[in-house]
Amino acid sequence: MKYLIVGLGNPGEEYANTRHNIGFDVLDAVCASKEGTWETVKHGWKVELSHKGRKMILLKPNTYMNLSGKAVAYWMQQEKIALENVTVVTDDLALPVAKLRLKPKGSDGGHNGLKSINASLNTPNYPRLRFGIGNEFAKGQQVDFVLGKWTNDEQILIDEAIKRAVAGIEELVWQGLPRAMMKLN
Repeated sequence: MKYLIVGLGNPGEEYANTRHNIGFDVLDAVCASKEGTWETVKHGWKVELSHKGRKMILLKPNTYMNLSGKAVAYWMQQEKIALENVTVVTDDLALPVAKLRLKPKGSDGGHNGLKSINASLNTPNYPRLRFGIGNEFAKGQQVDFVLGKWTNDEQILIDEAIKRAVAGIEELVWQGLPRAMMKLN
């Protein structure tokens, strides 16, 4: 069994550790937990890891959020990975800070990365791990909020939630989506 786990974010130092890049942060934690090393590949950064005999391919697209689907479709084809074995890790304004929600499918919820993936795959029917970033911003300030850094208080919650997300991804690869959903939701 082979799984493609995609973390959404934007490349570049100016986006590092922002709310919008939590997908990259989760995958960095998975990679570190398995002592993996990222390699630069077409459309992003990739690492191949093993968890209990199952192969995980982690992908951080470098296409910027709005073109994430290009990288996902390319690597699904290159690695011959079925849609049900693709999981996208993304930020979610609709969830409280550090709340995790794993779902087998869903809408894009206004998220440009998910819109791009839905369009490239021609379906919204793939698993996604939504990571709550909250929505504490004034009207018209959404972009600044999602591209902003965590507060010190939030960072404590985020660090714990990233650990839970890593465990959830491992559960997904080893025991399947229903068991991982029970663990995380």
